[in-house]
Amino acid sequence: MPRVVVDVMPKPEILDPQGKAVLGALPRLGFTGVTEVRQGKRFELEIPEITDDALAQIEKLAETFLANTVIENFVVRVEEPAK
Repeated sequence: MPRVVVDVMPKPEILDPQGKAVLGALPRLGFTGVTEVRQGKRFELEIPEITDDALAQIEKLAETFLANTVIENFVVRVEEPAK
């Protein structure tokens, strides 16, 4: 079944305390070279078929329910099935 993914991330100007906490923990865990971490959300939606109407509905769903558009950006994309 086709899958649509909605990725939600804090806007660049919004502080991300969860990302900062992960960034602070990385060196203690032996991971070096990472200069920034931003934490977001990923929603996977399975739908019967990919149509313009279905994608428009998911875009509206993301804008009104999945993301807080005051502080978050989102991207809707179709995910190709794994081969």
